[in-house]
Amino acid sequence: MSGVAAAALVVALVAVVVLARANRESRVLRSEVHRLRASSTADAASAAACSAGVARLERALEAIPQGVVVCDADGNEVFRNGAAAAFAGARHADALVERAIGDHLSSALAGVPQRRELDLFGPPRRLLVLTSVCLDDGTAVGGAVAVIDDVSERRRLEAVRRDFVANISHELKTPVGALGLLAETIAAEPDGAVNNRLAQRMTGEAFRVARLIDDLLDLSSIEAEETAVHEPVAVHAVVTEAVNRVRPIAESRKIDIDVSGVARRHTLRGDRRQLVSAVGNLLENACKYSDLGSSVEVSSKVQAGWVEITVFDHGIGIPESDLERVFERFYRVDRARSRGTGGTGLGLAIVRHVATNHQGEVQVRSGEGVGSTFTLRLPTGTGAIPSQPLPPPVAGATAVGSPEPPVLAAPSTGTTREEKTA
Repeated sequence: MSGVAAAALVVALVAVVVLARANRESRVLRSEVHRLRASSTADAASAAACSAGVARLERALEAIPQGVVVCDADGNEVFRNGAAAAFAGARHADALVERAIGDHLSSALAGVPQRRELDLFGPPRRLLVLTSVCLDDGTAVGGAVAVIDDVSERRRLEAVRRDFVANISHELKTPVGALGLLAETIAAEPDGAVNNRLAQRMTGEAFRVARLIDDLLDLSSIEAEETAVHEPVAVHAVVTEAVNRVRPIAESRKIDIDVSGVARRHTLRGDRRQLVSAVGNLLENACKYSDLGSSVEVSSKVQAGWVEITVFDHGIGIPESDLERVFERFYRVDRARSRGTGGTGLGLAIVRHVATNHQGEVQVRSGEGVGSTFTLRLPTGTGAIPSQPLPPPVAGATAVGSPEPPVLAAPSTGTTREEKTA
């Protein structure tokens, strides 16, 4: 009996040991399961975070204006934003850009980053800068990226800035140099009569500098007032004030300004000061470039929601080759004559900006020897016109507002793209 009990005791002890070991292994297994489950959850969260990060990066790349193309280490494209999508499957000039992108990515994968300018003649003409670099972590190549940047507008503005500085320097250099020379001559000249004439010349040169500065300030002010408050303005009031501004020029050249074609019933919405400046510059140009004793005719008409103010002269006219550029700052068709009349080259640039500020346009039609017709087209206006006293009419000008005014035909062609000069 004692032997049986001993055997049973041994069996029980073995069972206890086996159960303890199984329990210990079960705890180890449960712990490993928990660890794996936590690891799997962490991996899933990390994968979700990575996916969210990639989505954010893609949205950021879609938002930038530059085109971006990314490829993997095998050269397979993995991302292309909207700005670069226009080059995929394109034709003509854009097809050349797509080919250049592929070449740049291949070069970057080979460890040779590149930067190249592509001049596309269009139309429209564009200048693209294509840059490619390799994506690596210092041990292995992970891919490459190409960035396409359209710098056309940037380069155009840089050219405009350079031209402006060069032009203003040239325009100021001539009268300032003349002032210095005249002052030296006066200092060394004992004859009072000669000094008198030289002093008059100095006054003229000083006036020329002052006029240039005034026009620059005018242009700057008009450009800054793109959101100026507009109010109903009578066209005849604008024309009358503009005519009075050019009174000295008209009288000195014996120019008759005929404003009988301007109707009193025509109104528009705008900034009165800017509108007077625009019409005044058109009249000044017409007077300066017309023959002595000739006439300048001003008329207005309303057509399909637009007021057209037309200034017609019988002057020297503008060659067809210059019509595209007459509204550029400092551009002159006849530089010698313009300098002789005291023009600054900014008058028609001011006209163009005033038209733009009023959501309108300025048109020109001209021919050599037959005069020029400038038409300022602006939206019509409604509402009560503020009461403002009119300046006295210019001597020699025909009165405004005849019952049935003769209207000059507004040009339907020849719309300029850029600016002119006074």
